[in-house]
Amino acid sequence: MSPNRLLNTGAGAILAAALMLLALGAEARAATDKRELQAREDFAAGRYQEAVEIFAKLYAEKLHPNYLRNIGRCYQNLGQPEKAISAFREYLRKAKTVSADERAEVEGYIKEMEDLEARQQAPVATPPPSASPPAPPLPSAAPLPAAAPESSATLATTPGPAAANEAPPIYARWWFWGIVGGVVLAGVAGLGAAGAFTSHKDAACVDPGRICK
Repeated sequence: MSPNRLLNTGAGAILAAALMLLALGAEARAATDKRELQAREDFAAGRYQEAVEIFAKLYAEKLHPNYLRNIGRCYQNLGQPEKAISAFREYLRKAKTVSADERAEVEGYIKEMEDLEARQQAPVATPPPSASPPAPPLPSAAPLPAAAPESSATLATTPGPAAANEAPPIYARWWFWGIVGGVVLAGVAGLGAAGAFTSHKDAACVDPGRICK
């Protein structure tokens, strides 16, 4: 094989390899563009968690700072200020061609997230306890019924001086002594009739026909 033919063969092989590499690169770029397009669609539709996952993978592969900015925007809309601030500040450190207007815009995002973080970390004020309604007035106590007079049988009486109108004893009654006197007189009369009061030596016993005792 002549040198010219070998040269032509080698050049053809190199050209074919270069074309293959270009095709592979184009295919890889097409795949990357497809993922980025999906992430942008997710962001526009409000699917911020899906979008941030795709942008994080793209940044890990390509290390382009624009993905950091997109990641910060996703966390900003998710209401996660700490992660958003970290992504925005990293973007400002890594990006080399950031214009003054874009820097001011990103710094505005950072300020917004710092305010949100301060609100989230502020202690929640406990509302003062509401005044309890006044207690209803107590019902007036019903009058107690008058106590019934207690029976003397249930009371322990204390001895005291005799009442002035207490009935006199039986021996102080006039009729008691009248009866006693009548009984005595009747007894005396009976004894006299029986000779109980006759002397054994009767002075008048002078009648010879009478036996004197």
